[in-house]
Amino acid sequence: MSKTLHKNSVDPITTDGRDIDTSIAELSGEAGHQIAGPVDQHIAKLSQPWHALPEPGRADPTYYDRPVLRKPVWKPYIPLYYYVGGAAGASLALGAAAQFDGSRKLDGLVRRCHWTGIIGSSIGGVLLIADLGRPERFVMMLRVFRPTSPMNMGAWILAVAPSAAIVAGLFARRGPFQLLGEVAGYSSGVFGAALATYTGVLVSSSAVPLWQQGRHVMPLLFGASAVASAASLFDILFDDPNSARINLVFGLAGRVAELAAAHRLEKQASAVTSRVADPLKHGWTGVAWRAASVLTAASLVTSLLPNRSRKTRIVAGALGTAGSLVLRFAVHYAGVKSSQDPRATFHVQRAGG
Repeated sequence: MSKTLHKNSVDPITTDGRDIDTSIAELSGEAGHQIAGPVDQHIAKLSQPWHALPEPGRADPTYYDRPVLRKPVWKPYIPLYYYVGGAAGASLALGAAAQFDGSRKLDGLVRRCHWTGIIGSSIGGVLLIADLGRPERFVMMLRVFRPTSPMNMGAWILAVAPSAAIVAGLFARRGPFQLLGEVAGYSSGVFGAALATYTGVLVSSSAVPLWQQGRHVMPLLFGASAVASAASLFDILFDDPNSARINLVFGLAGRVAELAAAHRLEKQASAVTSRVADPLKHGWTGVAWRAASVLTAASLVTSLLPNRSRKTRIVAGALGTAGSLVLRFAVHYAGVKSSQDPRATFHVQRAGG
């Protein structure tokens, strides 16, 4: 199908959209007889015409208000991985701390922490591989060891933490290999703490204005949320009088730290310009961000109620779980929105990051 372009010009152009010179080349093959649409239609789909003459402000110049960064392409598996991996890492850290008790009263808590860490980190690995698309891509990241790369370190942490936890879960405080299990338990605690916080380092190492501005507090926010997540899961799933007080203190510390870190993140994001923090205040990401704080605060208040019954602990755990989960999605998608704000990007870069 041919079309004549620029009919009123002195040199109109007739084109079929492909413009193959059959005197030079033969049009054949699987798509040889495919009919292409007119060039104008093809270009119209790709181009974004100006509806007004672009005039960048001299006081606040950008590149015609076009986004400077490409928005993150991570799928929803990633914020879910932040939550699951963080809860698993915090569980392993709590299990390692409980191993220091020599009375054997906390053996149930230690085993619970180890197996929660094993299951959680395994699910986290599945979510991460699902985002990568192909399992071998995760294996490829283990071919090198690069301490300067948060992503490479994250792959190693995710590989080592559950491995150490499995050994600890099988042998800690039992059998002839008890010493091996104890050492593995402490090792899994160290890697668990790294698993709970490294994702905060990973996102804040990017050029996304919101994440970059929050680089000093983002690991603390992710770690505190991980502690609150693990304590909330234990409140829902287990009823152990020997470890109830420990889990209460653990959860209170995580929830208070999460609320404080979230407030600090807003302050840091607004340090250069309020535009950087806009995704945390406006739109659906702002609603999610506020909802996460409300849910966590409600969980904190419920945990402090006197005469905590089993039902009260379940309610506190459910509120804390929802708050931590919503927070991860809010931070992720607020960062996606921030990447598409050219003025926020330029302001941060002009201020030296």
